[in-house]
Amino acid sequence: MLLAIILCAGVIPAAGAAEPSIVIEPIALNNLDFIRGMDVSSVIALEKSGVVFKNEKGNKEDIFKILADNGVNYIRVRVWNDPYNAGGNGYGGGNNDVNTAALIGRRAAKYGMKLLVDFHYSDFWADPGKQKAPKAWAGMTMEEKTDALYAFTATSLKTIRDAGADIGMVQIGNETTMGIAGENSWYNMAQLYNAGSQAVRGFDPDVLVAIHYTNPENSYIKTLADFLHDYNVDYDVFATSYYPCWHGSLSNLTQVLNYTAQTYGKYTMVAETSYPYTLADSDGHPNTIGEWNNNSGENMLWDFSPQGQANEVRAVMNAVNEVESCKGLGVFYWEGAWITVGDVTGLGGKQYQSRVVLNQNIWEKFGSGWAASYCGEYDPDDGGKWYGGSAVDNQAFFAPDGTALPSLRVFADVLPEGSYRLGDADDSGEIDVIDVTCIGRYCANMPMDIPEDILLHGDVDGDGRLTVIDATWIQRHLANMEVGFPIGIWKQRIPKE
Repeated sequence: MLLAIILCAGVIPAAGAAEPSIVIEPIALNNLDFIRGMDVSSVIALEKSGVVFKNEKGNKEDIFKILADNGVNYIRVRVWNDPYNAGGNGYGGGNNDVNTAALIGRRAAKYGMKLLVDFHYSDFWADPGKQKAPKAWAGMTMEEKTDALYAFTATSLKTIRDAGADIGMVQIGNETTMGIAGENSWYNMAQLYNAGSQAVRGFDPDVLVAIHYTNPENSYIKTLADFLHDYNVDYDVFATSYYPCWHGSLSNLTQVLNYTAQTYGKYTMVAETSYPYTLADSDGHPNTIGEWNNNSGENMLWDFSPQGQANEVRAVMNAVNEVESCKGLGVFYWEGAWITVGDVTGLGGKQYQSRVVLNQNIWEKFGSGWAASYCGEYDPDDGGKWYGGSAVDNQAFFAPDGTALPSLRVFADVLPEGSYRLGDADDSGEIDVIDVTCIGRYCANMPMDIPEDILLHGDVDGDGRLTVIDATWIQRHLANMEVGFPIGIWKQRIPKE
């Protein structure tokens, strides 16, 4: 994602302030496993920086539980080869090495969410303007680089899986429109794609392989789909970024994805999207969208509010769902938790400057800003000049104090009517102690007002029965303990004939 550096202003809801409810029309999803994903790659660095996440009621909870409870079913995490300088100082952006990805994947799996591993094959940000090879690959021949990419992919996936992650998809490169790992000829790019794909196939043939581009508003993206076919690249999913301030209309997005789906039979998805719930800044670092900066245009169709943010997500999901032949897999929201490490809202003068300086020290120490000054040795022309905080804090699904915004509910609200959460025995929309009571009463043959087919939603261990074991697992889930079963996963109720 390209990070523009322009100051912005506006109004952010007060920390912890109650937000009005949002209204989202469900989508008639062609695929009930439609990906409703979230990239939260920076979350470990944020937590180390002191950020605390809370549910919409203002209660502290594991962010992965909050996401799962609100309908997110897939987590995306970027992987850099070696995002550290010789002194061991992180480049920032979450310091997302393999071990960080493994921890994120493990925590996602705890709440039943699959993982998309987004290999950048770089030591720092890779996007259409930057596709720099890792330091360790400098001076390699093409054959050596291909072997190195294969080995890094295979080894990394094993590390992430061994940590407990449920890997469902792997990206071979990030926004590789203009190259990958320092290579920009089609022949060399195809070799690298196939090396990564071969590593994934050997790791687990059921894991999907994605190739990720951007700029769907440009007809060149169809040329890229042709290139993948002509050069016999082995992949399953054609992915693109879609940011409405840059990437054209939603109807065009559907047409672009339809081209690859219909011409080559590939699955398609949006790997990145986001939208502001406010134009205000909360951390003292400029945002990619703010007043007088990327906040207008014919495709910026929604209000800058939690409702508008939810509307954008719903609209992008609908555009992907409309891809023909059920080839639209889903949508990932980019960095929906990258909030401030210290709120500057309402501060002025010396108070503002003091808080910004403190934030800068935190970003440097923990890598929780988009770049730290240490990246200058590797990326001197961009991160080394413009290092700082979050450029998307106003596009998160959390207020500056870490409280979930009502817009986060969009990931559940888009589901068709009749969907439910596994573990929600009374069909109330929440997994709570009442579900434990319902299962206990059922097991004791006490009268219940809830139909048995609804009660069976509480069968979290999948043995086809309601037992005290199910109640115990739900209790462990509520206590934020290791569960082992996918409590909170959204499913479609199958009506009786």
